[in-house]
Amino acid sequence: MPDRSGATLFEDLPAEMIDKILTQLPSKDLGGCRAVSTSLHSATSTSEFMLEHHRCQPSRPIIDGRPRPSGLVVFRDAGAPQQLWTFVWDPEISSKELLHGACDGFLIVSRGLRFYICNPAISKHVPLPLPQVGPENYNSVIGFYRHDPTGEYRVLWVSHSQPGSQSKPSLYIITVGSNKPRQVRVRMPAVLPPSAEQKLLNDLCSWSYYAPSVHHCGGLHWCPYGASDIWACGADIIVFDTQAETFRCIRSPAQSCPNRKLFHMEGTLALWGASSTRSFTIMDVWVMQDYKAQIWVFKYRIDLSMVEASRQLYLTTLKKKKIRQTPLDSTVEEFNDMAVLNERELLIKFNKKHVLHWDIDGKFLGIVNIGKSQYCMALTQCRLQESVIPIPSHGMQGEDEEPPFSTEHV
Repeated sequence: MPDRSGATLFEDLPAEMIDKILTQLPSKDLGGCRAVSTSLHSATSTSEFMLEHHRCQPSRPIIDGRPRPSGLVVFRDAGAPQQLWTFVWDPEISSKELLHGACDGFLIVSRGLRFYICNPAISKHVPLPLPQVGPENYNSVIGFYRHDPTGEYRVLWVSHSQPGSQSKPSLYIITVGSNKPRQVRVRMPAVLPPSAEQKLLNDLCSWSYYAPSVHHCGGLHWCPYGASDIWACGADIIVFDTQAETFRCIRSPAQSCPNRKLFHMEGTLALWGASSTRSFTIMDVWVMQDYKAQIWVFKYRIDLSMVEASRQLYLTTLKKKKIRQTPLDSTVEEFNDMAVLNERELLIKFNKKHVLHWDIDGKFLGIVNIGKSQYCMALTQCRLQESVIPIPSHGMQGEDEEPPFSTEHV
């Protein structure tokens, strides 16, 4: 019913229209709506609504401020990074915070030897139980994914020892919400010697730190440099089937090079590789046209000289308009890393301090700034698609434990 002024109230709109409006809201704004009334809180707390709200949220790359003053930030389409949370420094813990994976709005972060699963949109966290291994062993997260048949969120771990130790690496799976890690065998289509199995797990441990796995078509994908040495066929992309829990391999689209990473582009598997005769000055982007047939197609090439020319033109234009702009410390000399913002816009990292924002046609769009006194940043290769879904925590211990960092959503 309209109010006395004749205006239609929000509650008078059809339920379908209200749901559509609410699912489009960012998580922070949705939280404000939930506090308005009990009916809105109930309507936005159903499993169906929370899943639809998550599907409507954009997927955005996460930048690591390493670690202060900005911590982890999400780069928004409008061009202004929004702070995700700020870590509170604990002088008793020397190890810094690390981001290990992202899936459906949940993130896995660590501080020291402790691991947590967090939902920054609702400022919640739960400690993750670790595989019980020997005192000389370490645990590394190599994958974080949703198990489609059950809807469970699972973490793929490798327990490994220090270099020179006789202990062999072991593979574990932990279901989020459970306290019981499950050890799994390293199963592959071909029988490989134990040394090849150990190399496989060790490569995944070291590579996952630089490039988290990409979940596509029911499998986790990695492309560590030198992976072709493991398989007799020479394929260089490692795949873990999350349902069969077996490893296999597929081929990359181009010649192997040390500076390359997998990512998602337009809903399919993609790969960028930076190469040149002397430095990483050319970046080629490929997409998987047919996954079953392993057919890759070339998408486009990014040339460093084109990027630098566009950047200089941009800065010259700003100078003529008398717009204050923080100059870069150096020219663009090589490509260190890349992340996709959307179908046309990219983030390019070219030194320890700066990330460039530009489109695939070579137009320079600006310099990424994530803090007033920012001195270091890195592209994490993880993405955040916000969700208000609670963290599965039935049976897990220490849910109320305070981690050594703040997870306040900004």
